Amino acid sequence: MTGSTLTRLDSRVRSFPASNLANVFLVNYIPAVAKDAIDRILEQWKRERPDLDVAASGVFGRISRIAALVEQSMDRVFEPHALTGADFVVLAALRRCGKPYRLTPTALSRSMMVSSGGTTKRLDRLEARGLIRRDRDPADRRGTLVTLTDDGLATIDIVETKNVQNEKRLLAPLTRTQRNTLAQLLRELLLALEPE
Repeated sequence: MTGSTLTRLDSRVRSFPASNLANVFLVNYIPAVAKDAIDRILEQWKRERPDLDVAASGVFGRISRIAALVEQSMDRVFEPHALTGADFVVLAALRRCGKPYRLTPTALSRSMMVSSGGTTKRLDRLEARGLIRRDRDPADRRGTLVTLTDDGLATIDIVETKNVQNEKRLLAPLTRTQRNTLAQLLRELLLALEPE
């Protein structure tokens, strides 16, 4: 063998352990990307309608599926306190606004993105349980103010603590970087889609 051949062979032998170790690492330590139900749906569409680009369906299908799973998980947090997700949203909106934990029904509707009729039903239910009260608005004779009661404040503080723990648990499979990236991408999409 010539000197140049030995040099080339030597460099290949030296690089083999490193590249082999890299391959072993990639195969054994990086989990394969599992397919989800949405992948199967997309494969069916690709088979049946290869002319359609269904990539967007993958994004929105996953958003919808995740929303349904998160809602189920959140319901398990709310149910022991005899709350629905809709009840929680009302109590949380009042709690977030700060002392005296009071908003007009219109401001509540806006913060919850529901109609005034939907808000009235929620308020009736929460008032009957003693978690909120409705008072006349001194600044508007025809208006009312919705205020958290002491029981309502205690309830939302307990439930929100459990809700935050549940949300952290749901996001635990993602790294901090992945969570931040996901939040940023979802924010950009929401801002693009949401009416001003």
